[in-house]
Amino acid sequence: MTDWSALTDACGSAEHVPGLLDRFEADPSGVWSELMDHLCPQSDTAFTASFAALPRLAEIANSGSPETLGSVLFAAGAIAACSPGRAEPGSPLTTFADPIAILHELTDRRLSQTAEAEEYVNLLQVLLSFEGVEIWDRSLDGLQAGEYEVDCPGCGVNMFVVIGQDGSFCCTDDYALQEVQKSPLYPARVQELAGLPQRLFTRLSADGQEGLAHSVRYLFGRAACPDCGTDFSVAERVVAGWIP
Repeated sequence: MTDWSALTDACGSAEHVPGLLDRFEADPSGVWSELMDHLCPQSDTAFTASFAALPRLAEIANSGSPETLGSVLFAAGAIAACSPGRAEPGSPLTTFADPIAILHELTDRRLSQTAEAEEYVNLLQVLLSFEGVEIWDRSLDGLQAGEYEVDCPGCGVNMFVVIGQDGSFCCTDDYALQEVQKSPLYPARVQELAGLPQRLFTRLSADGQEGLAHSVRYLFGRAACPDCGTDFSVAERVVAGWIP
């Protein structure tokens, strides 16, 4: 039995969290914002009560309706994304492995049934968060948005990396407001993909998300800085932006 009085959320004592979870179960979409304010504000901070809520969130997800499942999975995924990796002692991903496995299975199933690109990418990030995949569980949304901002590893200039169906390039000025100097992106060859990039490409292709699969090749491809000409890996610069 969880001693909620010994745990904390964003507002202090977590004694009220069981009642909050009850209300969330009854109305996931209506109570979602309040739940996140307490357990995972701005989707980037979690507390002891946040992780302790994962078993209950797994129960709610498992017994709820298809219409409310997304709200539950997105809440649980945001919490899981704040967890230290499984290699860390006492990682919540290990402590709460059983409910996370349930949430992962439900997300995996929902993902295969989702056609809309934005929701698909969000669910894919949730899936990765339950697996403990760091950084990419928060940064794949650029695939759907079609843009990343990165720094050049050579001269340090800020660049826009644009991944689009009508053209993929990088530039150092606001391309939406003016004509700018562009440097092309070079997609990774399918046979060169390995590890997570290969898995993402294969999954996206199998689920009929050809546009996103196409974008993955550019995300894990290469480019050159328009200002200094330095060659760089797009994915490595995205990752560098998350490292203090």
